[in-house]
Amino acid sequence: MRYIRRTWPFHLMLLPALVFLIVFNYVPMGGIVMAFQDYKPWLHIGGSPWIGLDNFRLLFERHDSIQVIWNTFLIAVLKIAFNLITPFAFAILLNEVRQRLLSRSIQTLVYLPHFLSWVILGGILLEFLSADGGFVNRMLHAAFGIKPIPFLGDGDWFRFTVIASEVWKEFGYGTIVFLAALAGINPSLYEAAEMDGASRWKQTLHITIPSLLPIAVVVGTLSLGNILNAGFDQIFNLYNALVMDKGDIIDTFVYRTAISDGQFGFATAVGLFKSVISMILIVISYRLAYKWANYRVF
Repeated sequence: MRYIRRTWPFHLMLLPALVFLIVFNYVPMGGIVMAFQDYKPWLHIGGSPWIGLDNFRLLFERHDSIQVIWNTFLIAVLKIAFNLITPFAFAILLNEVRQRLLSRSIQTLVYLPHFLSWVILGGILLEFLSADGGFVNRMLHAAFGIKPIPFLGDGDWFRFTVIASEVWKEFGYGTIVFLAALAGINPSLYEAAEMDGASRWKQTLHITIPSLLPIAVVVGTLSLGNILNAGFDQIFNLYNALVMDKGDIIDTFVYRTAISDGQFGFATAVGLFKSVISMILIVISYRLAYKWANYRVF
């Protein structure tokens, strides 16, 4: 009671956030029941017929749903890999820039895309990558005589475009973690290496990279929880019927089956399946991060 009397103002400060969390995160979880029903909006949850695991059975029987799961996994894994490698390499390169003004200017420029929404970037990419007179295709034709490339009209090119544009948008922001790790390296290590005659490349190879590997392991393992998050905002603003077979992911599939087709129960089952797998992967990733890099949140 003495502790509560001393700290009650802090608990009161947390109350609005707690109410917000309960109302918008926990109360809607009651809708999970729809995954086990043939849900009809006019019958509501209480009146819709109960069908058990039929929606989940249908998930693994439909060819398009299996393709969607594969698309999501492939795109998400490639995004995770390149969003780890690119900031890692860029942070090392940026660390070699000795002029502070130039270094800060480059950091600012590469951070900016992170703060733009995919609605804006989607419109820009649609104009720049259009096969019919887009800026990129006109430049490629003028410089190398290359025929127009259907970046957003061919499944394989669409995957490449999605991954490349995601990395371009996020690698600057992801560099922050590695720059912070670089700032924590003991300068005496570089001084000792320089006295021993080590070149900048040798210093990078034997000091910088090994010092960054623990944080890279943490970032990589924690990213496992997003292995089924391929980016709804990005895909939704870029994809079309021509690339549906290789560009459709779980989130866009759920949106389309629920909103366009009215299969609310099946869409809920797909979303629940993704959430359960993601939760398992998050638990595993935190265990691995603690085991390999001694990192823990709790």
